[in-house]
Amino acid sequence: MSFWIDTHCHLDAREFAGDVQAVRARAAAAGVAHCVLPAVCAANFSAVRQLARETGDSYALGIHPMYVPQSQDADLALLDEALQQHRSDPQLVAVGEIGLDYFVPELCVSPLRERQEYFYTEQLKLARKHDLPVLLHVRRSVDRVLKGLRDTAHEKFWCGIAHAFNGSEQQAQAFIALGLRLGFGGAVTFERALQLRRLAVSLPLESIVLETDAPDMPPRWLYRSAAQRAGSLKQARNEPSELPRIGMELARLRGMEGSGLAHATSRNALAALPGLVLHSR
Repeated sequence: MSFWIDTHCHLDAREFAGDVQAVRARAAAAGVAHCVLPAVCAANFSAVRQLARETGDSYALGIHPMYVPQSQDADLALLDEALQQHRSDPQLVAVGEIGLDYFVPELCVSPLRERQEYFYTEQLKLARKHDLPVLLHVRRSVDRVLKGLRDTAHEKFWCGIAHAFNGSEQQAQAFIALGLRLGFGGAVTFERALQLRRLAVSLPLESIVLETDAPDMPPRWLYRSAAQRAGSLKQARNEPSELPRIGMELARLRGMEGSGLAHATSRNALAALPGLVLHSR
């Protein structure tokens, strides 16, 4: 029987407050066997760990680049301590969500540009120290994220995922050469995403994993334009239950059966995050 793995899902987000168990049950009913819940700051380390325990999913601990402005150096020490304390927890599978964001204007100028680069590098070092994969935020920052990986590789391959990948084929191959998989989600369902859809077809199947980034990154059928949102239509909430439909669209693009894509991408997720264990719900 085929099943799906959502490799990046923020079930602890406030958008899910009050019905997270119903959201997770809908995903399970749709065939999503497992979700990976990344932290975004030190303040939600406990929340993602507890939520993963309640849902039977996995979690990652890290400081997201968009949370660097409100983070302190001491938070890196807290991350180090948490990774050490929970290293034997089978539901802890990665350091993440970490990376660089050169899309948000204030993060692109001093001192925050240097600050987020410092946090990224230090968290790569912690991933190496604790021998964990990484979940990478790569928004308009592919080359710099790759440089950080190479500088910290120490002649070893990486495990992990370049989340919401949207770079060139050359950049995709660079991640693959370092040992990482590439995360594809709702963005690949838009017909105007020509380059991304070409990559989704041309890249080796073994390099691809699926994700929703729920509640963000809605697929085409949930997206509302700015004009629509200004009117009477609200942005629909993305959920992990959308993953199979996203996967079926990718399968169609690649000319293969959905069950085959589910099997392959789930196998790839287990390879990208070797500690991931599917728990029965």
